[in-house]
Amino acid sequence: MLRVALSRLLQGLLTLLMTSVIVFVLARTSGSPVDLVLPSEATAAERQAYIERNGLDRPLPVQYGVFLVNALQGDFGTSLRTRQPALDLVMSRLGRTLALATLGLVIALVVSVPIGVLSATHREGAWDRVGQGFALLGQSIPSFLLGIVLILVFSIHLRWLPSSGIGDWRNYILPAVVLGWSISAGIVRLLRSSMLEALGAEFVKLARSKGLSEATVVWKHGLRNALIPVLTFVGFMYGVIIASAVVVEVVFGWPGLGYLAYESTLWRDFPVLQCAVLVYTAIIVSINFLVDLGYGIADPRVRT
Repeated sequence: MLRVALSRLLQGLLTLLMTSVIVFVLARTSGSPVDLVLPSEATAAERQAYIERNGLDRPLPVQYGVFLVNALQGDFGTSLRTRQPALDLVMSRLGRTLALATLGLVIALVVSVPIGVLSATHREGAWDRVGQGFALLGQSIPSFLLGIVLILVFSIHLRWLPSSGIGDWRNYILPAVVLGWSISAGIVRLLRSSMLEALGAEFVKLARSKGLSEATVVWKHGLRNALIPVLTFVGFMYGVIIASAVVVEVVFGWPGLGYLAYESTLWRDFPVLQCAVLVYTAIIVSINFLVDLGYGIADPRVRT
């Protein structure tokens, strides 16, 4: 088990290193931040002074070396736009993104688990067609389009929910539903397949032969065993929800980490963008690492 953990940890560190290189290079291909940060009437001397003050005149390998050394010490630089520490800006937005992603995951489970179970227990029936149609829509409709449709219906026409920003609990509903929608199709399809396999197992036949009710057999014995691969899938997909929150936060104007990364891209605020992407990567790598460890503990075959 220790060997598996060390292997996954090394892979995670290499992923972070490669991500830092990629985002560092790609961020600078968008152009110079001088054109956006400084006013249009700035003189050539002021522009050059700004470039030298922020180290943008150095060769890229030197800039990356400085960034990497400082990042290992917890210093991700200062925002070129607000002059605040990049890490402070990122951490101030991270909690909102995690709260939204967690609520989206809960909504996905609450909706998808019953649909997946009913689809499996009514195979080739009406509920099965509903489940497969739900999964097809979940895979076909992109999150940004669903977000726009929900805003038009519930915010503009019905005026039930706010369309953007952060305030009370109502601001969470629409973006959380869109985030949950992005993985609900996968949960339904996986749970249906897992339930069909579990319901055909010998322990289910034994439970039925003991005279247990069908509801007890399905929801207690069948679902308990069918949830094992689903929980593994959900663990991995939680990181995907956090990453995909960028699109949802932009559509709903949600002031989270994704919206901060979007703003940093527009303003070419390299330090904040680099820090945001690395924090995203660290979260996803950490979640996958914990899921791998948990799967290794549960399944001896993984440890060998």
